[in-house]
Amino acid sequence: MDHNKLAELLFPHIDKTMEEYLTEIYPPRNLPQGAMVTRFAPSPTGFLHIGGLFTALVNERLAHQSGGRIILRIEDTDKKREVEDGITGIVSGLRDFGVEFDEGMMSQTEEKGDYGPYQQSRRGPIYQAFCKELVKRGLAYPCFCTEEDLAAIRKQQEAEKALPGYHTTYARCRDLTMEQVEENIKAGKPYVMRLRSPGKPGGRIKYKDVIRGEIEMDENIADIVLLKTDGIPTYHFAHAVDDTLMGTTHVVRSDEWVSSVPTHLQLFYVLGLKPPKYAHVSPVMKEDNGAKRKLSKRKDPEAAVSYFVDEGYPKEAVLEYLLNLANSPFEDWRRQNKTAPYQDYKLQLNKMSQSGALFDLVKLADVSAGVIGAFDAEKVTKDVLEWAKGHDEQLYALLNRDTDYAQGIFAIDRGGKKPRKDIRKWSDVRDYVSYFYDETWQGEYDLPENLQKEDMIAILDTYAKAYEEAPDKNTWFDGVKAICEGLGFCPEVKAYKQDPTGWKGHVGDVSNVVRVAITGRKNSPDLWSIMTLLGKERSLSRLRKMKEFLAK
Repeated sequence: MDHNKLAELLFPHIDKTMEEYLTEIYPPRNLPQGAMVTRFAPSPTGFLHIGGLFTALVNERLAHQSGGRIILRIEDTDKKREVEDGITGIVSGLRDFGVEFDEGMMSQTEEKGDYGPYQQSRRGPIYQAFCKELVKRGLAYPCFCTEEDLAAIRKQQEAEKALPGYHTTYARCRDLTMEQVEENIKAGKPYVMRLRSPGKPGGRIKYKDVIRGEIEMDENIADIVLLKTDGIPTYHFAHAVDDTLMGTTHVVRSDEWVSSVPTHLQLFYVLGLKPPKYAHVSPVMKEDNGAKRKLSKRKDPEAAVSYFVDEGYPKEAVLEYLLNLANSPFEDWRRQNKTAPYQDYKLQLNKMSQSGALFDLVKLADVSAGVIGAFDAEKVTKDVLEWAKGHDEQLYALLNRDTDYAQGIFAIDRGGKKPRKDIRKWSDVRDYVSYFYDETWQGEYDLPENLQKEDMIAILDTYAKAYEEAPDKNTWFDGVKAICEGLGFCPEVKAYKQDPTGWKGHVGDVSNVVRVAITGRKNSPDLWSIMTLLGKERSLSRLRKMKEFLAK
């Protein structure tokens, strides 16, 4: 067989060589020593999964903390499964959570960077040039087998209890003559391009996974498809070509690809290329009836990143939580570095779980409450408005009507060593601010159970008559203490606890009645701050309304 002649027969339109792509068109990157080049390479076949965001974040951190680059490459070679605007969904989903890429697809049609195109469907001639080189080396050949032929091979292998697949003596087109190939092409028979695998039955390979350590597996013996009948590559071949040309140093991807490593390493070997380092990330898991399972696109709404956008989890909180899942030491680091940006943490691949991190919405809510608690009032106002604009029109209208007033709400109890954690996500804000607006104030009361109605009415009546706008919290509380004894309540909590006899309660009970009148709740942020923001007239009106409610 004249392999050069075969290569020209199969690829007459390919005028660039593999060597030209490797040295001239895609020259090596000029990056600092130790810099990682990573990539996130999703297929536009559905929504962005939380596991995808997790993997993208790991890739982004590794690249940027090492002074390297991260690429967003779209692997769209399977056109049958592609969804409309699939790239837009991926790009916007990643952007919503602040995962920034240095190069790659920036929208459905736009890209940036010098190593594109970043859509595999637009790189056809590149793959064909590499395949042409393999044909010249006698390492690739055209396969004209039909579906019926492949079915017959499978049936024969079953009967002979042989390893399934297109390999060794079962690879019918492997040794076609030049004349047979020419005849088939002239007859218009469709064909795929296959690898002439150098693997041997029983052969083994070893490789070191950065997360999982040393792994030994059977080597690939299958003559895998390199190019489909339309000239578009399979994932395996495209992966080897693209990661080489784009200078990828570390392939960090889902553990479902572990079984493909022998094939991928073999492709790098036959092409004469250096493979990247592999790190296979375990899937994000969920606890279900005491057992762990993968998050399901079908069963679990939180599997889609859009869930977290709709619920209003700040991107900072989601990223913090995902880093917590990625590296367990992150939690201790955060406790010691409360105000440091998460980018200061050095992510370590060898600290990643091999069994799959458990995604816990309760834990996420706790992390998110802490993150929001550390925001200043201006940021909370801005972020809530941005979220509400697309998810809660009434809330947006209320807050946007007077943003200074809104910022005043969020400023209460914010800052300090122990900020409140009432807000876990932006969808909680509607309830959180409800008593600050007359339109949403329900006039419903979570009444103290330890007090009689008559005593609560007396407290409200006496406090309303003595009401004065106080310049600070301490002055206000002194005013509450001043009415206690006349109502039969101890003005000092400590004194009451030492001798509760003779008292109906203490100053905390008195202030709690006022709190319920103003907010409807027994638990709220600082009451003096709330009343100051509401103003005297509205505060007195609330006291009267609760008194009327109790008097019915």
